[in-house]
Amino acid sequence: MLTRFWHRRVCEATFLISLAVIALYFWTFLKISPSVGKSFIVDMPAVILAGVTTLISFVTYLWTPKKVNFPFTFVIYLLLSATIATLIISTGSTLSPFVTLWMLVSIFAGIFGLWGALPIFIATSVFMAIEYIQGGFTIDAMITTVISSFLPLLIGALVWYKKSDSYESGGENRAYRNLANELTEVASKSEVVINAIGDGVMAIDSQGVIQLINPAAQRLIGWGKQDALTLNYKSVLQMVNQKNEALDIASDPIQQVLNTNQQIRTNDLSIITKSSKKIIISLVVSPVGDMGSGIIAVFHDITKEKAEEREQSEFISTASHEMRTPVASIEGYLGLAINPQTAQVDSRARDFILKAHAAAEHLGHLFQDLLDVSKADDGRISNNPKVVNIVTFVHDIVEGLGPKAAQKGLKLVYKPIPDDTKERTVAPVYSVNLDNDHIREIVNNLVENAIKYTPKGEVFVDINGDDDHVTISVKDSGIGIPAEDMSHLFQKFYRVDNKDTREIGGTGLGLYLSRRLAEIMGGRIWVESIYTRGSTFYLELPRISSQEATRISEQEALIAQELINQKPVAEPQPAAFIPTATPIATAPTAQPAPAPAITTAAPTPIATTEPTHNVPRGQALTPEQIAAYVARQRALIQQQQQQVAAAPPVPTQPQPIPATRPQTISVPVRGPQ
Repeated sequence: MLTRFWHRRVCEATFLISLAVIALYFWTFLKISPSVGKSFIVDMPAVILAGVTTLISFVTYLWTPKKVNFPFTFVIYLLLSATIATLIISTGSTLSPFVTLWMLVSIFAGIFGLWGALPIFIATSVFMAIEYIQGGFTIDAMITTVISSFLPLLIGALVWYKKSDSYESGGENRAYRNLANELTEVASKSEVVINAIGDGVMAIDSQGVIQLINPAAQRLIGWGKQDALTLNYKSVLQMVNQKNEALDIASDPIQQVLNTNQQIRTNDLSIITKSSKKIIISLVVSPVGDMGSGIIAVFHDITKEKAEEREQSEFISTASHEMRTPVASIEGYLGLAINPQTAQVDSRARDFILKAHAAAEHLGHLFQDLLDVSKADDGRISNNPKVVNIVTFVHDIVEGLGPKAAQKGLKLVYKPIPDDTKERTVAPVYSVNLDNDHIREIVNNLVENAIKYTPKGEVFVDINGDDDHVTISVKDSGIGIPAEDMSHLFQKFYRVDNKDTREIGGTGLGLYLSRRLAEIMGGRIWVESIYTRGSTFYLELPRISSQEATRISEQEALIAQELINQKPVAEPQPAAFIPTATPIATAPTAQPAPAPAITTAAPTPIATTEPTHNVPRGQALTPEQIAAYVARQRALIQQQQQQVAAAPPVPTQPQPIPATRPQTISVPVRGPQ
């Protein structure tokens, strides 16, 4: 195939030679120079051919489709050859001064291979035959013809054959052909692989038009290949959210990837098939090339898996809720057993009871984690935002975990506010308006894990941020995480199983719950780790400016003051958080004398200066005021529950009771967490 380069060179040479022939005609016709010989006088047929050749070469130089490069160039070459042949015949045949141009044409015939050499050979042979018949073909004419025609033709064939061979073996065109062959082969293999994938695969260009859809996607959504191709993806892949609402641009993962060039994974969307059937899908949208170039969407049906997850979540929630009460009772009785004021046991039995008490506490924490995970999965977990300076807030959490790190001989360092420096430092201020309990749960879990999985060394906690985000990092020098476990680390019940972790306890729920809480707050959590060299966990949260934090805090304080100043309407105090004594009847004793009974006083509710469950009246409140009021009351109740649950039992003096009545033991039961 003739390249674009040689097409342009042939057009340029043809245009210049033809233009020179036309110029020579007008030069002699206008008799500008009377001394011009007869051999340079150009007749009309040669001028007409030269004019046609000039026009066609100029047009094809400016515009020629790539697929017709060779035909157009070959036509131009034939016109040039005809022009020069006519010029030679009209100006003296073999004695013409334009024979040199014929030699040039003969040499360049090799560019076109046999197609170029054959016309020159035939034209020369016909010319020699005509000259021989007319009797004017002398030895000198034959030598001139051979030198001016056959010899250049042979030289051109040798030269261009070498060029063509080199061109075919390693030149530009061969590179194109090899690349085309490779691409064809790769495309064939890719098509086989894509068609064999069980997940639906769809390729979409920058305009949202479907360019590829595999058989699995066709079966899943009910659209045929010919029907789906060249259509907009919104017509074929009709996605809806959990509320059965069509996605807008902000929530459409495909549009988000086209705009951000970042991969998106989601399990919260459903698609409506061609037969109007709704199925839940797991969708992965990945960018292709530069931003906005296109995407590859991979999806599969997870309707059955979601149904099983809901059933499992309901079972876990019910079982955990029912089991928490007996576990709390066991923990309470074991606490009484190890209390020297309520029971006397020897040292050996005390050691056994302590281990049983620790196991009961661990079991209670497990049930609580299961309940929290179930609430997070069902969307029932509360989210009560409150403005807080994340630097000082995290410092208090880290400071509370200092004894645990010191017990293992680890150094726990909080970089924004280091404790071991004598120099005055200025801590940065990063404000967030998020649920403080969720942040405490995540940070506490990350730091505890760092301490747990670090046999020796240091644990660093740092905080950085930009205008929109705050990033909390927890770095340890512990055992690290293998590369094959990194992608599963934040899954439910997943724990790294190797020789380094088998001795360390855990439920596999902490990181999963942390991820869910981070997502609820609009943040994200990830990890970077090298096995045996430690890990760094990152928690990114949305940040608010100092002005916004001040405004929200002042607004909350103003609302709180207004609620306090208003006259409350008395409402019965709910006692859901007050621990009650659980009587356990024993068999009546036969002794006539009164038998002592061990009792404990019920903890008294903690007093507070704020109204707990009073409804303000006097003026209408805005929805924001009511929401803030309710949030504060919930937080206060949770705080009271935690304080009551953490309070140790207070023994009282034994009181005699009649022997004929059953003996009772009152045990404080921890309220709901």
